[in-house]
Amino acid sequence: MGQHYLSPLFSPRSVAVIGASNRIESVGGVVFKNMLESGFQGNLYPINPGYLEIQGQRAYVSIEEIGEAVDLAVIATKAGAIPAIIEACGKQGVRAAVILSAGFSEAGPEGIALERAVVENARRYGVRLIGPNCLGIMRPSVGLNATFSNGGAKAGKLALISQSGALCTAILDWAQPNDVGFSSIISMGATADVDFGEILDYLVSDTQTESILLYIEGIHHSRSFMSALRAASRFKPVILVKVGRHEAGSKAAFSHTGALVGADDVFDAALRRAGVVRVDTIVQLFSAAKALSTRFHPTGNRLAIVTNGGGPGVMASDRAADLGVNIATLTAETIEQLNAVLPATWSHGNPVDIIGDATAERYRDAVTLCMQDPGVDGVLTILTPQAMTHPLQAAEAVIAVAKQFNKPLVACWMGEGQVAASRLAFTQAKIPSFRTPEPAVEILSFIAAYYQNQKLLMQTPGPLAQHRASDVEGARLLIEGALAEHRTVLNEMESKAILAAFQIPIAKTVIARSPNEALMLAEELGLPVVMKINSPDISHKSDSGGIRLNLGNAEAVRAAYHEIIQAVQLNRPNARIDGVVIEPMAVKPNGRELMLGVTTDPVFGPVITFSAGGIMVEVLGDRAVALPPLNSYLVRDMIARTRVAKLLGAFRHMPPIDMDALEGVLLRVSEMVCELPWIKEMDINPLIVDENGVIAVDARIVVNFPAPSAHRYAHMAIHPYPTHLISHWQLPDGADIVIRPISPEDAELEQIFVRGLSEEARYFRFMDTLQELTQNMLVRFTQIDYDREMALIAVLEQDDKEIELGVCRYITNPDGDSCEFALVIADEWQHKGIGLKLMNSLMQVAVSKGLKQMEGEVMGTNHAMLALVERLGFSISTSSDDVAIKRVVKVL
Repeated sequence: MGQHYLSPLFSPRSVAVIGASNRIESVGGVVFKNMLESGFQGNLYPINPGYLEIQGQRAYVSIEEIGEAVDLAVIATKAGAIPAIIEACGKQGVRAAVILSAGFSEAGPEGIALERAVVENARRYGVRLIGPNCLGIMRPSVGLNATFSNGGAKAGKLALISQSGALCTAILDWAQPNDVGFSSIISMGATADVDFGEILDYLVSDTQTESILLYIEGIHHSRSFMSALRAASRFKPVILVKVGRHEAGSKAAFSHTGALVGADDVFDAALRRAGVVRVDTIVQLFSAAKALSTRFHPTGNRLAIVTNGGGPGVMASDRAADLGVNIATLTAETIEQLNAVLPATWSHGNPVDIIGDATAERYRDAVTLCMQDPGVDGVLTILTPQAMTHPLQAAEAVIAVAKQFNKPLVACWMGEGQVAASRLAFTQAKIPSFRTPEPAVEILSFIAAYYQNQKLLMQTPGPLAQHRASDVEGARLLIEGALAEHRTVLNEMESKAILAAFQIPIAKTVIARSPNEALMLAEELGLPVVMKINSPDISHKSDSGGIRLNLGNAEAVRAAYHEIIQAVQLNRPNARIDGVVIEPMAVKPNGRELMLGVTTDPVFGPVITFSAGGIMVEVLGDRAVALPPLNSYLVRDMIARTRVAKLLGAFRHMPPIDMDALEGVLLRVSEMVCELPWIKEMDINPLIVDENGVIAVDARIVVNFPAPSAHRYAHMAIHPYPTHLISHWQLPDGADIVIRPISPEDAELEQIFVRGLSEEARYFRFMDTLQELTQNMLVRFTQIDYDREMALIAVLEQDDKEIELGVCRYITNPDGDSCEFALVIADEWQHKGIGLKLMNSLMQVAVSKGLKQMEGEVMGTNHAMLALVERLGFSISTSSDDVAIKRVVKVL
């Protein structure tokens, strides 16, 4: 694959500072001074036609005068000059540039035009840009400080990516006295070219980076952002601060960066789905990074508290309740063991108050027993210095216990002078320690969130193969028919028809356009009935007086028709009225009213919402949101995050609802938004659910033409399972083969397949003697991001189960234009054309994704594979790294 295309940015061999100056107070002066003082080992060129010498170094008039190759240009000039500067850099072979200057998209129409010119020139010559309007970039390990920050940074394992230069300087100032080091610091500015996604892709494979910190105000490209974020957080903890949580902050962030800022709960849902931990403050950012980079493995959110003071234990418990961290219930065995080692006056529960005269041994015993308890996921141990306390001895005892377990342990030694040595001991042992209980509990909540979000990250919803197929084509025709009539709001009958096409149970609905017709239709449906106004202009029918319930006789039906029309004409005189909708009264004595919705977020596209239904939905504000596609795990998590979830189980006289039926509707809604990019909004309100099932009583769908795109799922932030790539093929002997994308449910199938390969076949595929896939490899191979990679498997159904015959896959290279492929066929199924069929299918997918080249490595002794790729038109050459390996390449 060669060197990453962003290497000239992170590891340049030569840097030109355009706009360097002898005026140390100027941006160009500070940047050049920083480069000199940071110990950059490569060639450094100051460019400014106004000087012969800058800060003791020979100055150059222009990039052309240097006469040597320059990897990175750092630009600190007036904005108007920069399009020409980028063109000159491109002509001289500069591959990367950092634009520090402001005056672009944040400055209005003229700035937007200027930024467009800069980007066009950069793209013409293949120059990648950071900025404009940014602080710059640091790579302490190579002495690169291309920023105008006041000072440098210590080398370390944390990477910081920030949209705010001012925040970078504040973090750097905080980091120095707190002994925090960085692998990289990247101030993104306006992200006119290189965005978060590309930087994250680089950091995933960067051996110097162990954790990634993000400060985000808004993003431009949600798909690449989510795809890169999910890829990064599979391998390294990612901790993020996102501003603009409230409307005023969102407006400020937009004016600062020019990037879109969507609804905060949607952004939160996206981060959860990406396996990322979100924090609120800079101190939390670093505390979480330190905690997640330690040796322990998060497993849940059940917390035990060990304290020598009752008050701090209560404070910690209160904060845990605020953050949704559960105070663990200790097992009877743990209580019995604690009784044996603690004074009789201990608290006999959690928090475990070991009394003010607690010794180091008492701390050791109590913390050990709590860590051993299977119902405890982490321990917070608190010490308040009292007359008989020995803080350092207690700290050393806790540190010794922590080394024996993988569970998180956080310390809170309260006070200052008496506990200073203890805090130093905790720091040296890499145990997070705090002065007060609240931030200690916050860190444990972030650790628990990381565990939970990592589980969400691993969910890659597969197809709804086990369910009745949806009529996607019928739904599409309904929508296109409405749009052809220049209507974007479907009426209730059309909306319900869409739901029915996706197998969602609906209340039978008809439209009456006169009182007598209403009576006739009501009698046909069966009394009692519900009557509702039918208008494309009215979303909330009850607000306009447009609903009548439980109409049980002919007189009531005819009267209701007149009342509804008159009430709507009075309350909404400009609304268009097309008769009255009639449907049977859904009599469900145990029914709960819920609302399922779809909104379109400006950043992340379609979002699914779940909440209490009926007329109280907007007042209660109790909604959970999730990004499609969904599976059962994600649906259950979504439901559990609402207050209305407590009403869905058994309570009072009512039995629990049919949860499978509710989950099924949410899965169908997920399928709808995946397959119907025309849907912009949808409300199913109410969806009535009881112990016998669900029924959609009312529905409203807003549609519009999707943005033109060659990609089927371009409207979504997360690529769903590509059902459209499933195909059927028959071997000459009549065996029916299915070729389909791999899914997470194929983990066992894939493991059995690899176990069944001959030793030679495994060696040819993995260039290793492994016997079977590790758990990490299994996850990596089956839980894929369909946007940046693809794996197709050939399967044969025998005795009601699938047998994997072969698999081929590609992974897109960082350049975004090429991909690496791999192929393996089960030994007994070779020489039947399966490899040829799989590779042709894989290449078609790669072409549809805009990839231009497919390449791979084949052992020189793998003659069958070399013959296959030659037949497919690949060129074959010997690898420059290993003569035993052949490099095969095909232009797509």
